[in-house]
Amino acid sequence: MSPWIKQVCLVLVAVFMLPNRTESKKDKALYCSACVAIAEELNYSISQTDPKKTIHVGGFRLKPDGSLTDKKVPLARSETHLTELLEEVCNSMSDYALYEDPDTKEKSYKRFAPRGNDGGNFPDFKNFKFDGPESSSALKFACESIVEELEDDIISLFASETDHVAKTLCSEVSGHCKSSVFQHSEL
Repeated sequence: MSPWIKQVCLVLVAVFMLPNRTESKKDKALYCSACVAIAEELNYSISQTDPKKTIHVGGFRLKPDGSLTDKKVPLARSETHLTELLEEVCNSMSDYALYEDPDTKEKSYKRFAPRGNDGGNFPDFKNFKFDGPESSSALKFACESIVEELEDDIISLFASETDHVAKTLCSEVSGHCKSSVFQHSEL
């Protein structure tokens, strides 16, 4: 066999084997935390929406008798409103930082910034690790990835008012969290 054929074969073997070795793994704590944060932020945003507000949904087509086939649904859990909330949910990831549990040394991202109606209820900052904007941008990227990948599933879960949405979304639908994460603190 000529030397150039050996070199071409060697290059081809390297090219086909290289992608398997360079695949990066997702940081489980980062993606699990981002998923839980999405659920928390959406639940909070939905709770801040006036429950009396409604929106017309339907095809707005006329029936043969001349009447419309539209119906009113609560705005808070409408597909339109949930889509708008999903567009903005990742912007709140800058309110989260890496938190290390003092007992288990388990790391996750938790909200450190109080919301407007928390009454100044600040968390204990000594277990938070503030690594600058890089850590919140990593969480925001993970959030955007999850929203892009699971947008339809997220909307259908929140529209149906399922109990334990965070557990369903993050452990069953996306697989980013182990279900044991939700045994310690129920969302």
